[in-house]
Amino acid sequence: VQLVESGGGLVQAGGSLRLSCAASERTSSIYIMGWFQQAPGKEREFVAAVNWSTYNAYYADSVKGRFTISRDNAKNAVYLQMNDLKPEDTAFYYCAAGRPLILKVAGAGYDYWGQGTQVTVSS
Repeated sequence: VQLVESGGGLVQAGGSLRLSCAASERTSSIYIMGWFQQAPGKEREFVAAVNWSTYNAYYADSVKGRFTISRDNAKNAVYLQMNDLKPEDTAFYYCAAGRPLILKVAGAGYDYWGQGTQVTVSS
């Protein structure tokens, strides 16, 4: 399974961006798709995830009320709408998919990762 992200870029604080991630195929090895961010010198951190079957969405506290994750089953795609962006949101954003044992931990079962897309928020 390949994940391909798009939609990153440079935006001013308070602006919006929409990230997209398309999976090359749908398999039983995926029931969660999500997004992680990684800033220079920091660990990869959970941002948001969605259950492919139940539609349940999960968010990091830092993005609740500002980011919205959604998915399109027909396109095997997941999206991250990011509003009211802040300079601290600046990071490389990675799409991830799999059957994680712990939703918010990058190393806990996300078997598939995209190449990442840069999001830069200027103050």
